[in-house]
Amino acid sequence: MANQHLMAVFSLLLILSLAFTSEAVNEDLSYEEQTKIDVAVEGMVYCQSCKLKGTWSLVDAKPISSAKVSIICKDQKDRVSFYQVAETDETGYFYQILEGFTMKHYILDHPLHGCTVHLVSSPLPSCKLVTNINYGLDGAALHYNNKRLFGTKYEAVVYTAGPLVFRPAQC
Repeated sequence: MANQHLMAVFSLLLILSLAFTSEAVNEDLSYEEQTKIDVAVEGMVYCQSCKLKGTWSLVDAKPISSAKVSIICKDQKDRVSFYQVAETDETGYFYQILEGFTMKHYILDHPLHGCTVHLVSSPLPSCKLVTNINYGLDGAALHYNNKRLFGTKYEAVVYTAGPLVFRPAQC
């Protein structure tokens, strides 16, 4: 008898929570339908000075233009769900909108938990050795610094990685 009463209470609570959740989702969908929301990743790529080889110091480091980094996102089962390559501009800065990135699970597939940035290549013959400074080799974690870009019917949530660093092979 007590189990039947308990099941009835749980069922009622479940129905009520679904009713309120669907109302909240309808309100959110209207905002999303009106506004395109992108996820973006930004960062810097440098060449480390030979004087500081073996450290994580960026003193005297020079930005690398046309360097390539990869953005890799994995799902909760550790499978690659997204891959994209970004290239730095003339100041060593990259900004990449993750076109096609989707989250099947809001927490487990979130960019802060599932995405990393890796060094791919440097165009400089004198500075091509990948370092693991800020985990550019293993995968630099993303950070959120409360940065958002707004436009007419547009919003971008921006995450940061790095700075990432190559170094000369011959010092």
